[in-house]
Amino acid sequence: MWCLELLLPVLLIIHDADSQWNVWVPRDISAMTNSCVVIPCTFMYPSSIRPYRGIHGIWYFGQPYPQLFPPVVFKSRTDVVHESYKGRTKLLGDLNQRNCTLLIGNIGAEHSGKYYFRADLGGANIYTYPDFAELKVLDQPTIDVPEEIVSDENLELTCYVPDNCPDMTPEIQWMYTDYLPDPEFSSDYVEESNTAVMSSTLAFVPRPMHNGQLLGCRVYYPNTTLVYERLISLDIKYAPRSVWVNISSEVMEGSSVTLHCEVDSNPPPRISWMFGDQELLWDTASNVSLSLDDVTPKSEGIYTCVGDNGYGVMNTSLYLSVRYPPREPVVNESLTVQQGTSLALHCSTQGNPAPTLTWLKDGELVGTITADELSVLEVMEITPQGDGQYRCLAENEHGRASSSFNITVEYPPVLLEESKCTVVREGVQCVCMATGNPEFYLADLNITINETDNRYNFYTHTDGHMSTGMIKLREKGERVNNGGPAVNVHCSISNMYGRESVLLELQQEKKYMMAVIVGTIGGVAVIAFIIAAVRYVGQNNKKENGNPRQDVVLENPALFYSAVKKDKQNLRKKVLKTELLGSKFNSILEETTGEDGDFQPVGPMAGLERQELNYAALEFIGVRPREGAPGRGDDGGNYMEIKAK
Repeated sequence: MWCLELLLPVLLIIHDADSQWNVWVPRDISAMTNSCVVIPCTFMYPSSIRPYRGIHGIWYFGQPYPQLFPPVVFKSRTDVVHESYKGRTKLLGDLNQRNCTLLIGNIGAEHSGKYYFRADLGGANIYTYPDFAELKVLDQPTIDVPEEIVSDENLELTCYVPDNCPDMTPEIQWMYTDYLPDPEFSSDYVEESNTAVMSSTLAFVPRPMHNGQLLGCRVYYPNTTLVYERLISLDIKYAPRSVWVNISSEVMEGSSVTLHCEVDSNPPPRISWMFGDQELLWDTASNVSLSLDDVTPKSEGIYTCVGDNGYGVMNTSLYLSVRYPPREPVVNESLTVQQGTSLALHCSTQGNPAPTLTWLKDGELVGTITADELSVLEVMEITPQGDGQYRCLAENEHGRASSSFNITVEYPPVLLEESKCTVVREGVQCVCMATGNPEFYLADLNITINETDNRYNFYTHTDGHMSTGMIKLREKGERVNNGGPAVNVHCSISNMYGRESVLLELQQEKKYMMAVIVGTIGGVAVIAFIIAAVRYVGQNNKKENGNPRQDVVLENPALFYSAVKKDKQNLRKKVLKTELLGSKFNSILEETTGEDGDFQPVGPMAGLERQELNYAALEFIGVRPREGAPGRGDDGGNYMEIKAK
């Protein structure tokens, strides 16, 4: 304990002494390279110390410990200093007044660092102050830029330059401000901790267009060549101001397309491609491309590019049109309707561009052509003629497609007026034409004929909805004694909508008798013509033999002739069509053949056909000329060709 009691007064004395060794220097000080700097300095020492040889001072660079041999910047006792400070330093303060202010001229970057002052009061009273002044040698001014510059918000930029050289006063100018909107300038002088700083402030409202622009601060010292510049690039934050995408485009189904999006913003935005509410792609960049492969009609629609960088959101859309040929039209199912029903026939399809829809019935145009994806064909009170195949044809510039269905119209049976009975060689032939399957009824025999048996030949032929039935009766069509009909044949047809029956008329007297008369007259005319021709030939032979009055005596002459007929089928068609039926049922009658395989007309018609003669060759055999007449030569003039038309 006695040791502590003796040590405590000593510690108090030492603490009092240390507290009196003080120095005041600026902690930080700056200067422009090649200029000068004044480091203000004031020091204190204990009042109990009496310097007996005056006060001396030393400035060290880098560290305060002499034993480590730091570079000497200034020494009041001698001019021996470090080589880099020779002729550059000067003590401006009076050490006896406790002023240790130091001037360093023509400083360079190598002079940046910490400076320590050491007081030498003589004897053992030498003390190096631990406080230091740190010098920063600058080669350009300092521009104070806010951490964030936002578009359309007021901005102030300040340029600083140290003013710690009493012999040189700097001037500040702003560079590249011509493009700024209404810039404002202001100057200020700040002195703190015995150091001075001169500043100039530029104020303006930046725009997105100013992003990346250069601004500069120039510092110069009048009457010197010293000039210093500092350039900055404006980093202006702004919301997306434009979103560029492809123009709306058209592509073919199955092809590929790339959609580009570029956003102008700072910082770069988060770009996303949207299709409806679905996000297809996103990335943080200034541009993003969306690739679509093997596009389908489902790919058609509005695509939106959205840019968001935290300062704002912007989007732009485009429309992608997918072209494709018409799809197979959707139409009504095939249907069966009753006559008089009204119908609405629908046809719908898809295609791009919108197809034209055309209605066809059995290949013929019906209705109007519609340039739409839906067409309705209205059929009011349909008739039997409306029965058939209906087709909807869809067309556009990329192709065509069609669908069809059938409409069957049901209606009560109809018997045509052409139904009748006609006399033929075998007997009577009855034809019945109707919409349906006709059947024959023989009232006299109370027999319904709808099939072939040994007595009746029943024949049917169907063409579309028209059916033709035909039977042959072996009996001749002669009238009975009381003048009633020669035949009593009924044709009838029935279906679920009704029944129709008619008594077939026997058409024989007028047309058949006319054929007989014409045939008889024609035969007589042909025979008369042949006789006249023979006589004419005989007279010519007499003239050629020089005896015009010589007569030719025929003794049982044999008359030979050859006849070349026209095509019998054409003749039959001509005669029967003209004289018997005169209607469209000749085709049915032509199909009827006799028992010998050839058509044989009835009655005088047979003679008419045999008298059809195109030409004849006549030769008289055993002819005996009269006396005095020259003999017949072999000059081939024995006969003449006689043509009958």
